Order: sequence, then C-alpha cells, then structure tokens
Amino acid sequence: MSINADTNVFSIEGKGLKLDTAEDVQEFVNSISEIENLEQVILSGNTFGVDAAQVIARALKEKKKIRIVNASDIFTGRLREEIPHAVKAICDALVENEQLIELNFSDNAFGPAGAEPMVEFLSNNKWFQVLKLNNNGLGVRGGTLIGKALLALANKNVSEGRSSSFKTIIAGRNRLEDGSSQALSDAIAAHGTLTEIRMPQNGIRPDGIIALVKGFAACKNLEILDLQDNTFTDKGSVAFAEALVEWANLKVLNIGDCLLSAKGGVAIAKTLLLGHNKKLETLNLQYNEIDSKGVEILATAISTHLKNLSSLELNGNKVDAEDISIKNVRSALEENGYADALGELDDMEEEDEDEEEDEEEDEEEDEEEDEEEDEKQDDDAEEVEKTPKVEKETKLDEKDTTELATSKKVSVKEINEELDIENKKEPTISKKLEKLPVKESEDKEDLVESQLEAQKSEKCSIEEDKKREINREDQENPLVNSEDQLESLRERITKCNFL
Repeated sequence: MSINADTNVFSIEGKGLKLDTAEDVQEFVNSISEIENLEQVILSGNTFGVDAAQVIARALKEKKKIRIVNASDIFTGRLREEIPHAVKAICDALVENEQLIELNFSDNAFGPAGAEPMVEFLSNNKWFQVLKLNNNGLGVRGGTLIGKALLALANKNVSEGRSSSFKTIIAGRNRLEDGSSQALSDAIAAHGTLTEIRMPQNGIRPDGIIALVKGFAACKNLEILDLQDNTFTDKGSVAFAEALVEWANLKVLNIGDCLLSAKGGVAIAKTLLLGHNKKLETLNLQYNEIDSKGVEILATAISTHLKNLSSLELNGNKVDAEDISIKNVRSALEENGYADALGELDDMEEEDEDEEEDEEEDEEEDEEEDEEEDEKQDDDAEEVEKTPKVEKETKLDEKDTTELATSKKVSVKEINEELDIENKKEPTISKKLEKLPVKESEDKEDLVESQLEAQKSEKCSIEEDKKREINREDQENPLVNSEDQLESLRERITKCNFL
C-alpha cells in the first residue's frame, strides 16, 4: 500500500491481492479515510469481489475531492455474475462527485455486462472529462450502451444550458465493429468537445468509419485521433478525408494498418495538401497500400504545410524505399528541421503494375463515362428542339392516313404498319404486295402482274401507269378528288417502295 500525503494519492497498484470480503479491505478503507484531500485512487493490478468492492466504494463516496479513479485490471479471475455488481458499486459512489475528472476501467474483460452498470454514471455525472474503457470486450451491444448513455448526458447538458466537460474517450480493443458506430458517433457529435479519441483495433469497417467520422467532425478542437487497425478502404478514406479539414488543431493522427488503399491514400494526402492541419506533429500511415502517387502528394504537403511534422511512419506501403517519392519526403522533412522523422522502411511492398494499370483504367473509364453523359445530355437537348416539328408532321400523317382509310381500301393501322417497314429490305415486289392490303374487289394476282410489267417499262411509262392507276382509284374513291390528295397518295406509294 502506498499513501502519499503530499500528492493526496492512495495506491495499491500491482499488488496482486485477492480481495473478497469487507475484512480483506478494511485496512485500505482506514487509509482512504485518513487522507483529508484525497484526489487520486489507484486500485489496478488486484482482484476485487463484490463485497470488497462495495466497501471500498462507500469509502470513496465520502471523499468529495477525488479527481482520478483508476480501476483498471481489478477483476481477474472473477465470475461474470460478480463483475457487474462491483462495477455498479464504484460508479454509483462517484456519480455525484463534482471534482471527478477521470474514470478508468480498462483491461477488465467484463463485456457488455460491465457496460450496463456504468449507464447511470455516464448519463448523469456532468463533470467527468476522461473515460478510459480500453480492452473491455464491450462488443456492439456494450459500445451502443456507452454511446446512448453519453448521448443522454449531452442532452442533459443542453437542457440545463451548460457546456459539456467531456474531453477524452479511449475505447480500443473492444470489437465495437460497425454496429455501435452510429451510437458512438451521435454521442461524440452531441458533445462536440472532445480533444482526444482513441478507438484502435475494433474491427470497424468502411460503413462504420463513415458513420464515426461524421460525428468526429463536430469536434473542432480535436488534437489526438487514433483509429489504427480498423478497415477504411477507399470508401472510408474519402469520408475521413472530408472530415480531416475540420481538425485544424490536430497534432497526432494514427491511421496505420487501416487498409486505406492507393486511392484512399491519395484522397487523404490531397486533403493534407490543402493546409488545414498545420499543427500536425505525428502521422502514422504504415501498412495502408499507399503507392508512389500518394507518397508524392504527401511530400508536397510536408514541404508546404506540415512544418511541425516530427514523426512519420510509412513502412509497409506499396512503394519502393528508394523511390523518388520517398526521397522527396525525406528532403521535405529535412528542410523542416526533422531529418530523422521518417521511421524504418524495411517492410515496403513492391508497387503492383497490374493494380497501377487497373487504377489508370478506372480513371479513364470514369472520364469516358463523364464524356458519354455529356454527349447524352447534348443529344437529349437536340431531340427536345426537334420534338415540336416531329409532332406536327405526325399529326399530318395521321390526317392523311385517316382519309385513305375511309375509302375502305386500307385501314389507318395497316398503313402505319407499312410505313414502319421502310428500312427493311425484301427480295421481291410480289412479297411487298402480299403485305400491302388491297381493295376486296381487286384480284391480288392481277395487281402483282401489273407491277412486274410496270417494272420493265421506262421510268416515264411507269409514271404514266401509276397516274392511270391513281386516276382509276380516284374515280372509285370520291375522297381522292384533289391535286393535294393525289400528291399525298403518290408520296405514300413512293415511301412504300412501289417504284
């Protein structure tokens, strides 16, 4: 046991004690009571049963000036049924403590069952600033419970007209995955005051990353962001790049092992090139499949804006360690006074030429699609301009065909069908005539014979025969009794390829 009256700290850190009963902790309770202005309590590295935890909690409740409670790694070997009761006892003892800054329950594998007894504290203590829940196995359900509790606290702050005190959340190695991302994002956005967010190794995939960074973007004073060993891909990287411009005070960014992809690396490097993150000091981009194009853009960003960058990790990306882009990064760092800033490059991958070609093809396809879309829009515009004229011609055709139909020789439907075959090639005139409706009283075979004979004649005699035939039909059909109708009928016959 360590008691430091000068710093007002009580600590039994790392003793490896198994504390089950009230008697097991009575000595520690007495020591806590003796420290008048107790500010820090460290219980880590021991294991507490329910009774022991409840007795310690009652002692802590009496100390109104406690600022930090470190209860990490205090349930080793305990049954799953025991842990929630012990967690609740400690949280309930601190819920009304106005001086509390930090609560640390890291390295306790209590899962979502351990998150439930924290809800009351997280929803109601308006003064705590730092929440450490690293390596708890919270899972989707536990992460969602934490997110909703923090959101309730933010809403309470708003209803009471006070700003949030919440500054830091550390929740790595919890298998939060995509399922809890929206709840956590909503909570963080509602507070909007976080300066440090650490959520590495949570199995979060692109959709979860997209949800999270939308909430993170509301934290304009963010200084430290660690999302290492989650999965971005190009989709998540683009969303992250859009949020990156919001963090002008960002000093530490760790997105190593996040599978940004070549396109994702370019997107983030281009955002850094915009100059919104000039305070950046530490940047981890290792093992992200970034290629030489992304590294070259990063080199330019370092040279122009990232003057304070003193630590850079690029190992494990798809670019040769001796590539010109890497040399440009080294030169830029050296110009800024940080010649040793670049970490080891002993595990670089060779840039895949096939992938590079695929990326170029994708870019070309995107450009072609844009061009095709533009052409389509132009064609549509031209078609719109032509539409009125076409409609007018169509109406005239319908009028003419209706008049012809009333002569009982051809129906409107039949004439329109014949006009539709204008571009079709047929081998003989007789086959064309078989498709063309004729007057019931006329003999089809005679009409075929007359047309074959007409084909052998000179052009002028063909014209005479046609006129004679038209005149005969005109006598039978009183509707065809004007020069205009005669001309219209001649044009229709021509379209049907009689001549």
